[in-house]
Amino acid sequence: MSFLREMALDDIVQKNTLVEWAYERRRQAQMILPWLFLGPMVAAKDRDFIAREGITMVLAIRFRDGSMSGALQAARDAGLAVATIEAQTYHELIKRFSEITRIVNEHVAGVRQHTLQQTGQPTLGKILVFCESGNEKSAAVVAAYLMNILDDFDYIKAMQVCQAQRFCVNFDDNIKNILRAYWDILQAARSVSSSNAQQSEENNSVPSFSRQNESRLQPPETARSKRSIEDTRDADDIDMEDSHDPSDALRFYGRDNTPFKSS
Repeated sequence: MSFLREMALDDIVQKNTLVEWAYERRRQAQMILPWLFLGPMVAAKDRDFIAREGITMVLAIRFRDGSMSGALQAARDAGLAVATIEAQTYHELIKRFSEITRIVNEHVAGVRQHTLQQTGQPTLGKILVFCESGNEKSAAVVAAYLMNILDDFDYIKAMQVCQAQRFCVNFDDNIKNILRAYWDILQAARSVSSSNAQQSEENNSVPSFSRQNESRLQPPETARSKRSIEDTRDADDIDMEDSHDPSDALRFYGRDNTPFKSS
């Protein structure tokens, strides 16, 4: 997704706001980002909307496997890619936020690469994220995605952007706590990544001659390490029992070495 760095995402988010909201819009999907739409399940069946906006994939956030089958089949009949995320609770959903980000980014980048090869003009894939109402779980997923790909975009800003685009979203206290917890996770991960990158940069900035001098100070691998007392004792015992000097054998050959022999 490196091409995203070329896009002024913050400006896009700021400009992409609804001037007025009508009650009927709750049954429609709204654009959050140029490649990401948020809406209800009925939007996945709206062929006019799919064709007009150029939707290439639908992502269903559903309670259990097998639900929303009608909307998913309609999307397949329209030639769209289909993905689903099953989560009975929001605590289960937070575990899938990173996976959802990967699904969205892989599709967006995949369509862009395909159109670039086919026509020479890159075109982003467009994804509709929906749940039954488009106001709860799917809204939480889109907010988490914004936090994941935008710098310094905390859970409050993410919820505000979603609500500015889709006024009927419902971020209750439970969802707010889930998103705040995910923001803390993202911050911790980014802090570790930044620290590792800084450490790697510092290591690469050390002059080569310094690294060579440092390596020369290290003892050679073939050098014998100092023996411990136990090692010395073991070695001495082995030498006394198993080693024989041929000169000693000749020197005492034929002698009676019995001490204190009585006459």
